[in-house]
Amino acid sequence: MAGKRSPTAHRTKEQMRAEGVNYGGTEEQKKNRAARNRARAAAEKAGKVSKGDGKDIDHKKMLKDGGSYALSNTRVESRHKNRGWNKK
Repeated sequence: MAGKRSPTAHRTKEQMRAEGVNYGGTEEQKKNRAARNRARAAAEKAGKVSKGDGKDIDHKKMLKDGGSYALSNTRVESRHKNRGWNKK
């Protein structure tokens, strides 16, 4: 059935396609994802986080406000706290 939502989905397949089929595949998003992965790997190497620990790497100064992926601008936060704030 076209347009029917799954009980666990927030959007229909048509809505997701309308948002951009290849959003995550754009060059800009690939660079952003690679930078996030580097920040996480650096924190793992430093012993701050481990795989599957439920922690996120948070940026003290947000990237949209000119922050960087430097280790000095990152800190470990719980996934709930890092993703739970309201974007303004």
